[in-house]
Amino acid sequence: MSKPAIVTSACLALMLTACTKEQNIEPTPSGTNNATEQNQTLRIAAAANLSDVLPKIIAGYKTDKNLPTQKIDVTYASSGKLYAQITSGAPYDIFLAANQEFPAKLVKEKLGNGTSANKTMSEPFTYTKGQLAIYSVSHSLEGFNPAALNNLLTTGSNTKITLANPKLAPYGESAKSYLQAQNLYDTLTEQKRIIQAENIGQAFQYAHTGSVDYGFVAQSQLTAIKAKPNQFYTLAADSYPPILQDGIVIGDASVATDFSNYLRSPAGQQYFSDAGYLAID
Repeated sequence: MSKPAIVTSACLALMLTACTKEQNIEPTPSGTNNATEQNQTLRIAAAANLSDVLPKIIAGYKTDKNLPTQKIDVTYASSGKLYAQITSGAPYDIFLAANQEFPAKLVKEKLGNGTSANKTMSEPFTYTKGQLAIYSVSHSLEGFNPAALNNLLTTGSNTKITLANPKLAPYGESAKSYLQAQNLYDTLTEQKRIIQAENIGQAFQYAHTGSVDYGFVAQSQLTAIKAKPNQFYTLAADSYPPILQDGIVIGDASVATDFSNYLRSPAGQQYFSDAGYLAID
């Protein structure tokens, strides 16, 4: 009696094994995404000025692409600092800079250092265009006239103005160029009126907390906090070097390419427009 029972158990085990194998190779239903792909964390190095809009774009991307479990980690810093991290081997999949210079340099240098050296790279792509504004919580900018900027910034011996480090932050570089065009930069520097911030995020904090009288900030930051009209003045786009922001995909992760395409899609561009950026061609 024991032999038939043993044979039956063995057959049952084989049947269960066969069923298990059959389930494992069952095709993925149409319209769903590979679980392995979603489990792969997408790591983004993003310029500090994107800290307000990028979370919204990421949420929209997950919803529109039906990727609710896709893990996306973002590191915000100045473009120069992120560039240094990447060339030292930081494992980012996408670099979203605040200018065109740093992505272009990555392509030119071909990531010659660190673990990223063996990764492939896309060509740099422009994903948005920033706007520069003057911001103050302690002085009204209602009826501001750029022609009167000299008097505005030099009234009172203690007047301070902040801008992001021009060597690291593209918004700071454009702010410096604007002040130079107004013949103010050298004078303000000599008088120690300029407080240099590490990045555009820190420049905004200095101005927002009233630590300085005026700050050159990103229009997107003011849109995010719904600043009052008398607290800021948006500078004309042709009064400073254009802040074209480029990105680059590092490596061959398909989710990185997909996300970079989403940034430039009509849906992605709408988020940028709503956040105070200028449309790209």
